[in-house]
Amino acid sequence: MSTYRVAQVRAAGGPFELAEREVQEPGFGHVRIAVEACGVCHSDAMFVHAAVPGVTFPEVPGHEVAGRIEALGAGLQDWGWQVGDRVAVGWFGGSCGHCTPCRRGDFILCTSLKTPGWTYDGGFAEKMIAPVDALARIPDALAPSDAGPMACAGVTVFNGLRRSSARPGDRVAVLGLGGLGHLGVQYAAAMGFETVAIARGAEKADFAKQLGAHHYVDSTCGTPVAESLQSLGGMRVVLATAGNSGAISATVDGLAPRGELVVIGADSDPLDIVPFQLIMGARVVRGHPSGTAQDVMDTMEFSALHGIRPMTENVPLDDADAAFQKMLAGKARFRMVLTNG
Repeated sequence: MSTYRVAQVRAAGGPFELAEREVQEPGFGHVRIAVEACGVCHSDAMFVHAAVPGVTFPEVPGHEVAGRIEALGAGLQDWGWQVGDRVAVGWFGGSCGHCTPCRRGDFILCTSLKTPGWTYDGGFAEKMIAPVDALARIPDALAPSDAGPMACAGVTVFNGLRRSSARPGDRVAVLGLGGLGHLGVQYAAAMGFETVAIARGAEKADFAKQLGAHHYVDSTCGTPVAESLQSLGGMRVVLATAGNSGAISATVDGLAPRGELVVIGADSDPLDIVPFQLIMGARVVRGHPSGTAQDVMDTMEFSALHGIRPMTENVPLDDADAAFQKMLAGKARFRMVLTNG
C-alpha cells in the first residue's frame, strides 16, 4: 500500500508533526487531489486549538488548497472533471444539498457545511480527498501558490465587495492591509471603486498606493478614522478585513448615509456600536462568509484577468509548524503557503 505525508497535530494546541497515511480511493461523489500548495489561514487556528465543536484528532488543517485531480470516485460521469485537472478547494468544502439554505441555493450557509481541516482532512498534506461540489477549476494563469489563498482569503474579500451596495465610482474603504486586506484593495480598485486603504502607520501609504488605493488613512495619526473618511466624502462601503473589533467600530461614523459596513475580519470581542449611529444615517452592518466553489472560480478568473495575486511566503510541508506559528504571531507577510515538490 502506498503512503503519503500529512502535517498533523495530535492534540488541541499541540505542535505539527509529519505522519504517513495510507492512500485511499475516493468514495462516491469524491475525488483524490494531489496537493501542490495550501495557504495557512488564521481560521486554521480554530481547528488546531479545538475552538469549535466537531474537531477530531489527529487533525490535518488546511482550506486554501490547490492541486490536481489524481483519482475520481464513482458517480462523477456527468460532472466534467478528469484526472489531471487543476482544482482549488476552499472554506466551502461541500454542502448537504437538502437543508433549507441549500434548497434556496445559498450553499455557503449550508447547515451541514463541510470545511477541509474541520469536517475532513485538509490540505496540510501531499494528498486529500474532497467532495466534487467543492472543486473550483484553476485558470492556467495562476500558479498553485496563488490559487490556494484565493479559495478562502481571495473569495471572501472578492465576494464581500461584489455583493455589497457599492457600484463603480463609489467610495469604498478597506480596513487592514494584511492577508485579506492587501487583496481587498486590489479588488476594490479593479472593480472601479474610489478606493481608500486604512492601516496603522504612515509608512504603509506607498504600499497602499502600489496596490491601487487612491487614498490612504493612517489610523495612528491622531485624527479619528471616521473623521478622515468623512473628509473624503464618506464611504459607501467599508470592508473590514482587520480582526479587531475596536478598529472596525471606529469606521462606522465614516460611512455615508445608507453606507454599509461589511465585516469579514473575525474577533471575539463585541463591536462598540450604538443604535443611534445606525438609525440616523440609515446605515447597515452585516457579516459576510466565504463563497461557494463557483465563487472561488469567479475570484480566480477575475484575478487572472486583472493581474491580481496574493503576496505569499512559500515554505515546504516539512516546515508546517514554523509557518503556522509565524502566521499565529502575526509575522507572516502576507500569506504563508505550504508547498509540495
